[in-house]
Amino acid sequence: MKKIINYFIRYHVAVNIIIIAFLLFGTLGVKSLKSSFFPLTESHIVQIAVTYPGASPAEIEEGVILKIEDNLKGLVGVERVTSVSRENSGSITVEVEKELDINFMLLEVKNAVDRVPSYPTGMEPLVVSKQEPVRSTINFALTAENTTLLELKKIGRQVENDLRALPGISH
Repeated sequence: MKKIINYFIRYHVAVNIIIIAFLLFGTLGVKSLKSSFFPLTESHIVQIAVTYPGASPAEIEEGVILKIEDNLKGLVGVERVTSVSRENSGSITVEVEKELDINFMLLEVKNAVDRVPSYPTGMEPLVVSKQEPVRSTINFALTAENTTLLELKKIGRQVENDLRALPGISH
């Protein structure tokens, strides 16, 4: 430690150069630093939407969801598969391991869905998509006295259109 201190006492120009380098690289680092109030995160969820008009939840589960889940069991990189069957529709949520590329896994899930030999007749085409993260920035409510619900809905649509017309607002 004494050698370092003696060196800097003898060569005070070296100390000045090191301080200037720290300031220069610190300034460049701060300027190139990317930050966001609402940081974007990569999604690791693939959704499969099933629409089968007129079908009961049991028909959707037996005729569609179980077949797809059987094909998804063999995929490497799938962390968890959950499904919900409702009347006329159903959905399957595939959670992908965080280290893997979501776009590659989306293709793998689509291939697994396409490997199902047959689906019930009358079923609409399946929608396989990656879930995009959406964060709400603002929530508001409209209330009024002596105003009908129809008028309040018109005012709400007008406020929505005005907000969407602002630059930087997408949803």
